[in-house]
Amino acid sequence: MQESETKHGDDSPLNNLYDVKSSDPRSELIDRSAVSPADLAQIGRLMKALANLRDTERAVAAAASRYMALSAQDMRALHYLMVAGNAGEVVTPGMLGAHLKLSPASVTKMLNRLEKGEHIIRKVHPIDRRAFALEVTEVTREEAMQTLGRHQARRFESAKRLTSQEREVVIRFLEDMANELSLSNAAWAEGDAGSRAATPETADDAKSS
Repeated sequence: MQESETKHGDDSPLNNLYDVKSSDPRSELIDRSAVSPADLAQIGRLMKALANLRDTERAVAAAASRYMALSAQDMRALHYLMVAGNAGEVVTPGMLGAHLKLSPASVTKMLNRLEKGEHIIRKVHPIDRRAFALEVTEVTREEAMQTLGRHQARRFESAKRLTSQEREVVIRFLEDMANELSLSNAAWAEGDAGSRAATPETADDAKSS
């Protein structure tokens, strides 16, 4: 493929898919009549920076999964168990399932896989002898800490370079954006199927086409 086929011009909206002028050119979603061009451009840069961070986080997560030969869900489970271990908390399969929002059967399947890979051990619960307590093996903990953990710790350096006032602004912005994006503000996300779900009529149409 030629280079001209893979690059966009400097002014192309495809260079920033999250810029409001690119995604909402007719102001159908956002009334920006009172927003100056300079502010619009800065907000566009902010949205692009957030997108770049998401892309980086996805790339790091994928690299970690490949390195550890584990799924993203397995990695989340190990992280939860490691943090619990650091705090001296005892974690049961039920607690892990609640954290990951998994059914008991799915948790059991995951734990069997992690135990077979020598990533976790199941011990008798120190208080409830009928239950299991989960722990990350020392080998997996050390490997995770010296690779992904050390890399993720670089986030702290970015936060440390900000002043306390700048950190408060960032915290307020991120919390506000999380609230704005919450699915509690999205009626279309309620239920198991939306308006795009196949109805008997559309299913018949698809079969006949």
